[in-house]
Amino acid sequence: MYSELKSTLRRAAQKAYAQGMFAGTSGNLSCCDRNLGVMAITPSSLSYEDMCDGDIVIMDLEGNKLEGERRPSSEYNMHAEVYRLCQDVCAVVHTHSPYATALAAANKDLPVILIEMVPYFGGGIGCAPFALPGSRELGSTAVPYLRESNACLLSNHGVLTVGDSLQRACERAVYVEDAAKIYCIAQQAGGAKTIDEYNVEQMKRIFG
Repeated sequence: MYSELKSTLRRAAQKAYAQGMFAGTSGNLSCCDRNLGVMAITPSSLSYEDMCDGDIVIMDLEGNKLEGERRPSSEYNMHAEVYRLCQDVCAVVHTHSPYATALAAANKDLPVILIEMVPYFGGGIGCAPFALPGSRELGSTAVPYLRESNACLLSNHGVLTVGDSLQRACERAVYVEDAAKIYCIAQQAGGAKTIDEYNVEQMKRIFG
């Protein structure tokens, strides 16, 4: 019944791992079937390289396991909370990509330093306040930031991106890390210059 959902998620997780979005077994991805009211989520403590479709766990949006022999990611509450609070979200991607996570560890926002950040995120990317891992609060504290830009940094933790599809959420995770890397390098090169609010609004009109 959930075979396509599992396969789609497993392929996306392995691609994200290959792109360096997380190391070891860290990070987690999920996708939601709104019609069925379920989410597929990556399992806990399993190598992405060894992951197969059968390892993906199916849960309802209250965090109850419906199918799968493995334990779900320890962050399943965060994923479920985002789906409950954001009805237009169908995919959640949580990464520990190094440059973006470095900013999260410093509790720093990622300002608008690149033109590409406007069409992808509508501007800068905020850092959500600290919340305990594995908690629903980790999702609820991120939601206001996700509603602004479909992405946020999680204080002392990592990165969270969402989308109406898994592909879109994964693309946003890649672009967050790319922007964070450029920002960190620019800071070392004399200081990154942000794009002012007036020009951000002008570009929003250009990009539609």
